[in-house]
Amino acid sequence: MAIVVGFVPTNEGRAALRRAAEEARLRATRLVVINSNRGGKDLTAEEAARYDDELDTVKRELTEAGVDHEIRQLVRGLEPVEDLIAVAEETSADFIVIGLRRRTPVGKLILGSNAQRILLDAPCPVLAVKADA
Repeated sequence: MAIVVGFVPTNEGRAALRRAAEEARLRATRLVVINSNRGGKDLTAEEAARYDDELDTVKRELTEAGVDHEIRQLVRGLEPVEDLIAVAEETSADFIVIGLRRRTPVGKLILGSNAQRILLDAPCPVLAVKADA
């Protein structure tokens, strides 16, 4: 069993990671951190280097906190939602933790909602976390 968290280096991503780490410690279970990018021309070398640095920081912080963890940086052409759900299925996740950002009603209508796709398609419960104010 595991807790799976989707991580991007944003306030929402950091809030989700903090909460997922707390839950992993409480439940004495493994934390699987997923950073997913489509790759290709959409991912610049600078962005890739920034993600690497962020994930190194995450690894160090989780190790120092004594959280049993695994970090997966996935660049395989899939939507991040697809990667998150696939890893949750693969690890028989207890639940998934995601960060939410505030969106306008029009923004939700035009852009759709990755959070909604995760909530509807996940094979396990989903804990949605808002960023700190």
